[in-house]
Amino acid sequence: MDKMLESFALSDRGFVRVNNEDYCLIRPEIGLYALADGMGGARAGECASRLAVETVANSVTSARRRDSQVLLRAVEEANQRVLEAAQKNPELEGMGTTLVVALAGDDKLDIASVGDSRAYLLDEDGFRAITDDQTWVNEVGRPLGLDETSLRNHPMRHVLTMAIGAALPLTVNYYSVPLKKRALVLLCTDGLHGVIDSSELERILRGGQDGVSLEDSCRRLIDAANQAGGPDNITAVLVRKAA
Repeated sequence: MDKMLESFALSDRGFVRVNNEDYCLIRPEIGLYALADGMGGARAGECASRLAVETVANSVTSARRRDSQVLLRAVEEANQRVLEAAQKNPELEGMGTTLVVALAGDDKLDIASVGDSRAYLLDEDGFRAITDDQTWVNEVGRPLGLDETSLRNHPMRHVLTMAIGAALPLTVNYYSVPLKKRALVLLCTDGLHGVIDSSELERILRGGQDGVSLEDSCRRLIDAANQAGGPDNITAVLVRKAA
């Protein structure tokens, strides 16, 4: 495990949702950082997000080694567990969740994502999104040539093309991200990135490079989304490599 990583996670209900269906977890001792954004009636979304993240954590913990293949198998197992839970309990029928998971290796993070929760990277090369959304907007709307204003207001803008618990087979996006000195990785749900644009995310994260704790940076991110109306649950996980 890379002892040079520090991390912090924070989740907030926002100002509109009755429940917080996001779930996050950091397990620095095994180099695991994850979050999920659940969906479904009643408390099904909360069940889906928690079950997915905890399944991944248990799977990685019990593995003899921790690498990209273990990570991807853990995500597949999470999908199976959520599907099975929904089949056994009618109250959970139709539940699902996004999922983004980072697993630390030697000077890198292996990242797996399903849905539209995202990972971003800030390092000496700049600020950029690592993950690609599995959404109608990203996979259908943009290829059709619709402009960004139309996409932001399109009736299909919230439709996912893939989610944990939605179907088999599962398509998991995978990324290997080298971590340079002082690299900062943000995992977040769309309650953050769907409300605060990337330039504002970058501004807040850069402000956190000047002696500000990861906890303070997380709180600034949450506050910014809430100041913009807090229309959804908001979750942020920060992972930083020391100098």
